[in-house]
Amino acid sequence: MNDSREKTTLIGQAAGDLFNYAIEREDIKWLMGQLAPAAKVAPAAFEYELQILKIISVGWSISYHLAGHPKRKGAIGELFWRAVNNFSKALSETTGLMIGQDIDYFEILKKRLDQYVKAMEDNPRVPEPAVVIGPVFAGLCGHAGDIFTVMAGSKMFANAVTRVRQYLEASKLR
Repeated sequence: MNDSREKTTLIGQAAGDLFNYAIEREDIKWLMGQLAPAAKVAPAAFEYELQILKIISVGWSISYHLAGHPKRKGAIGELFWRAVNNFSKALSETTGLMIGQDIDYFEILKKRLDQYVKAMEDNPRVPEPAVVIGPVFAGLCGHAGDIFTVMAGSKMFANAVTRVRQYLEASKLR
């Protein structure tokens, strides 16, 4: 196999692996189980927003960790977001049939990503983005001041960013 074909295969594999990680729910279940009884957040809203945060954290992390490798960043990012879009369409259709109302899950993801990115841009002096993400996450869950919800959002973001970095390094893509 030539070097170009190997890189193409590796990039496709990476995008697929990162997408599968983004929609995998084990860490969401773990955080749900760790939610303090004193937390004021509704469990359904908490779980819903955690899944959204995880997906967009993985997508953001691809761009962040591959900033020095624009071709890889573009190729993996495009394949990742295409997979997310396809997943979103299927989820939107299924949910729409169940609730009798049209939804656009991909549009929801884009809106949330924009909200989180704007919050980071509005706080450029904060050295760790998770510090900004946690409060935004808690606000989206309906309880901006709830420390338990803030910490859960920060944990989800930080964990996703770390796991993407570890994956890219192990795959020799970073």
